[in-house]
Amino acid sequence: MNKAFRFIRTRDAVMRGIFMFCAGFSVFALGCICVFLFAEGVPFIFKTGFANFFGKTWNLHEEAYGILSMIITSLYVTALSAVIGVVTGLLSAVGLYKFCPVKAVPAIRQMINLLAGIPSVIYGLFGIVVIVPFLRDKVSQSGVGYGILAASLVLSVMIMPTIVSVSLDALNAVPKSYYEGALALGATKEQSVFKVMLPAAKSGIFAAVVLAVGRAVGETMAVIMVIGGSPAMPRSLFQSVRTLTANIAMGATELRGDAETALVATGVVLFFFILLLNISFSLLKGDKR
Repeated sequence: MNKAFRFIRTRDAVMRGIFMFCAGFSVFALGCICVFLFAEGVPFIFKTGFANFFGKTWNLHEEAYGILSMIITSLYVTALSAVIGVVTGLLSAVGLYKFCPVKAVPAIRQMINLLAGIPSVIYGLFGIVVIVPFLRDKVSQSGVGYGILAASLVLSVMIMPTIVSVSLDALNAVPKSYYEGALALGATKEQSVFKVMLPAAKSGIFAAVVLAVGRAVGETMAVIMVIGGSPAMPRSLFQSVRTLTANIAMGATELRGDAETALVATGVVLFFFILLLNISFSLLKGDKR
């Protein structure tokens, strides 16, 4: 009996040590990234000056490192892709939850999950071959298919599997008695789902939105392939522009010196951008922790 008790205690201690090591390694990795970004990027921002770094002009030959146009483009692309992806994904999750034949749900959900496993470069290739020519020939009046709308459409498809999967799990986690009670009180099927089940699952749905927006902000390859790449101030949905992540990726292997440090400083801005998004979602969710 004592041997079994000691074995259990030893096993628990080992597993606790493994869990603590994994948690500590995650914190250590985050700390290393933060130290690298702030040690390299923040001094460069002060050296260049806020007016120059947050200006409208990005011209390496003139040592102008303004990223304002990229910040605005990132906001536009993230917002538009989130609206399209969240609405489509949430309605898809609701459809799979109560408005789809039960036997078809596993197959449809598996096909949606397969979208999450497709490499981003394939999405970008699809955007170049299909979405950009369609927008150029059928939608755009300027004859340009690249731009914010093309990138947003590609990103909305990329984030949709996350929203569908997490939202559907959140809806399935709500007790069935909520739905049955709403029906018993005279509510229709649609009213029971949209006015009872969705509010009850809002915590999981917000988590899905945070994950999806985080991917939309950080996606690079697919965006580079369909957005154009020009560091210009966005004035139209059909215009060659550049996001923060695209700016870093396009110059990471070529630029050196102050230009390379400017990319690190861009990463600092992107870090705070994502941090503010998470804080905003937490406040919107009503999390008091």
